[in-house]
Amino acid sequence: MNNRVDAIRAALQESLQPELLEIYDDSASHAGHAGAQSGGGHFYATIVADAFEGKTPVQRHQLVYRALGDLLRSEIHAISIKAFTKPEYHHKESH
Repeated sequence: MNNRVDAIRAALQESLQPELLEIYDDSASHAGHAGAQSGGGHFYATIVADAFEGKTPVQRHQLVYRALGDLLRSEIHAISIKAFTKPEYHHKESH
């Protein structure tokens, strides 16, 4: 397993206690990119958590950034976040 993915997963699990957490490491697609050269990876995350209830998209991303903390300075160059509440995610899945 990818150590960076494990670290991201652990930080998000602890902070947000998500119902669903999918993390995809797309770093290989960015080899040679300036951010990749500094050691940071490129990731995609889909997170379904009660913590997002009543929050705007910006507030949801801020919660994720806070949860990731120092990983954003060392292990993560870029992360694409899809943050849903349970009802939003289940509604999206049914359509």
